[in-house]
Amino acid sequence: MTMAKLKILRDGDTALRLKSRPVTEINSRIHTLLDDMTETMRAADGCGLAAPQVGVLRRVVVIECEPGRVLELINPVIVERRGAQHELEGCLSVPGRQGYTDRPAYVRVEAENRGGERVTYEGEGLLARCFCHELDHLDGILYIDHAEMVTEDD
Repeated sequence: MTMAKLKILRDGDTALRLKSRPVTEINSRIHTLLDDMTETMRAADGCGLAAPQVGVLRRVVVIECEPGRVLELINPVIVERRGAQHELEGCLSVPGRQGYTDRPAYVRVEAENRGGERVTYEGEGLLARCFCHELDHLDGILYIDHAEMVTEDD
């Protein structure tokens, strides 16, 4: 299987501000997209990547907060949020900048996997933040839209 590293769009690209469409058929094109997004996320040393970040306006996300455990989410929806956390966030589409965001401490997400099966994931801390951050991308929202104290990396 050959995977491709995709180009990550940067803040200012209008595609990052568009709402993504649901995936209506999970086929080999979606499987290739998931594989290529995982390869791209790892090459960029990220822990999450949404399809709009690579110019594909579909509701597809990959997350890898724990090395070797890639979560593939197709048409994901947050179904529960609890608690609060105020932590530093960054984004592969906003390189060289970080900011503090308010996110839930716990999140439960429902989605489809590459086999078309319904899956549920729960996350706390970093994983909860990743779920929120990546699903925001699907609606054209960047973390800098609601972050405070956005700074440039040294």
